[in-house]
Amino acid sequence: MKFFHSPAIWAAHPSLHAGVLHVEQVRPQAAAADQLARFHALARTRLAQGPEGEFAEIQAWRRTFSAMGLKPTQYRCAAESLLRRFRKEDSLPSLHPLVDLCNAASLANAVPIAVFDLARVADFLEVRPASGSEIHESFAGEAEHPEPGEVIFADASGHAHARRWCHRQSALSCVREDTVSALVVTEAMHAAAASDIARLTGTLADAMRAAGWQVTAHAQLKADAPLFEWPRAAP
Repeated sequence: MKFFHSPAIWAAHPSLHAGVLHVEQVRPQAAAADQLARFHALARTRLAQGPEGEFAEIQAWRRTFSAMGLKPTQYRCAAESLLRRFRKEDSLPSLHPLVDLCNAASLANAVPIAVFDLARVADFLEVRPASGSEIHESFAGEAEHPEPGEVIFADASGHAHARRWCHRQSALSCVREDTVSALVVTEAMHAAAASDIARLTGTLADAMRAAGWQVTAHAQLKADAPLFEWPRAAP
């Protein structure tokens, strides 16, 4: 299986850096409480110094959304949405240990992190402009079509597993109790994105292994190294 960004994305967003991890043996009984507490503490420390809208990482995504013709305070990247909620409530709802861990790491690093159940992804995931024919399954149970040109995560079957880039993920490939294999994607646009994504990818790999999951491969992607491949799990 493969994950990659289309040439059009790299051309339009040359400051993009992405980290990708393939995770196997995902079990919902994993213990990640210590990791969550550490990431939450880092987020609290940073938020105490100023609101998330002032973070360089968030400002870079706001500029990206504006360049795509989206109002950045209407369509926020996932990291900004999580930080806003955490600042107000000092907590996030628990969904699944893997998702909780990635959400906590997203808070601590102000970088969006997506987690996909690979059993529900057909052959590959490509970040690309939408044609408008793709189908996105919302958490409200509705089938939506992304707008032509909108940045999506698309698979070989024409499913849009995320809309408006890192704004809203599909219900189709969200992690569930029976998830075994997952793909984790983190992306950043700010000036220090290259070093920050490299550090975050390694940190996530260590945290996942500590929780008992198997990280079979991870990599940092950029314009001249855009492809991540991993073996398809045996049925």
